[in-house]
Amino acid sequence: MNNKPIRVAITQGDTNGIGYEVIFKTFDDPQILELCTPIIYGSPKIATYHRKALNLQTNFSIIDKAEDAQPGRVNLLTVMDDEVKIDFGVPTKEAGEAALKALDRAMTDFRAELYDVLVTAPIDKNNIQSDLFHFCGHTEYIEQSVGDGEKALMILMNDTLRVALVTTHLPIRDIAEAITQEAIVSKASIFHKSLKRDFRISAPRIAVLALNPHAGDNGLLGKEEQEIIRPAIEQLEGMGIQAFGPYPADGFFGSGNYRHFDGVLAMYHDQGLAPFKTLAQDDGVNYTAGLPIVRTSPDHGTAYDIAGKGVASEQSFRNAIYTAIDVYRNRINYDEPFEHPLPKLYHEKKDESEKVRFATPKAKREPKEK
Repeated sequence: MNNKPIRVAITQGDTNGIGYEVIFKTFDDPQILELCTPIIYGSPKIATYHRKALNLQTNFSIIDKAEDAQPGRVNLLTVMDDEVKIDFGVPTKEAGEAALKALDRAMTDFRAELYDVLVTAPIDKNNIQSDLFHFCGHTEYIEQSVGDGEKALMILMNDTLRVALVTTHLPIRDIAEAITQEAIVSKASIFHKSLKRDFRISAPRIAVLALNPHAGDNGLLGKEEQEIIRPAIEQLEGMGIQAFGPYPADGFFGSGNYRHFDGVLAMYHDQGLAPFKTLAQDDGVNYTAGLPIVRTSPDHGTAYDIAGKGVASEQSFRNAIYTAIDVYRNRINYDEPFEHPLPKLYHEKKDESEKVRFATPKAKREPKEK
């Protein structure tokens, strides 16, 4: 495998949030440049404003296209030269437009194979909406842009816990209707494949959470567990996927039962993310599984309340870069044996009654007739 630094595309995110702060703080440590070649999709003017306002010292080199990115440097690819007013902590349409320009250029460059992995700084899901962006978030937009028909799966993860979601950005009133046996089996299948390929877990164990309190109490508090979730688990077992549950979410996390599994499949956003963020604190990473692109992001948002104050932690963003690099390498190692399959162990002669076999040295051959 080529050991050259991995090309990491980084989108600037909402320009009134903490995106540039966590980016510059991450690359203030030059050792990370030994692992990757960063390409920040953004604006030199906006980046300079943030750096000066936050009294940060990280240097960057301005480039016009991804092909010009140099190893050992923080490369900033210019996606816009417009004058954009920076108003820390305030959601504005300008900030949303700036975020979209960076993201859109990154999608174009991925299709041209100009970088290896993508790390996205946080966006504001409301002010980024436009005729070009009508999605609930990064995950859905990236799936539409470069998914090639594959379906994305949102995984929140750190070193000890991986939580995937059956439904993502849905209003609470719509969740029960979206929980179907087909949806659970589909998401669990993507999860299973990702655990094997992206995280190199040979025989993943997946815990499936219930939808209702107390797992429905045998139908007293809801029948989704009996009619949808348990049949989905049985179907997964028939497919050779180790799935267990359904487990009531409160006791499952509170008791530490999650430690016995390689992944946890939650039914909806807050069911999985509320306990995850409580347990992960600053270490969490949002990983988009199931797509050709390797994409991660920090598990926090724009953090308008602390934007411009210089107090944001870069730990989650740094972990997002490390995770993207690890997944990229894992995929190469996992896929490599399938690119050059072993030749057939025998070939048949024209005379079907006689075969020539190529066996290992220890293999026994049938004795010839005397």
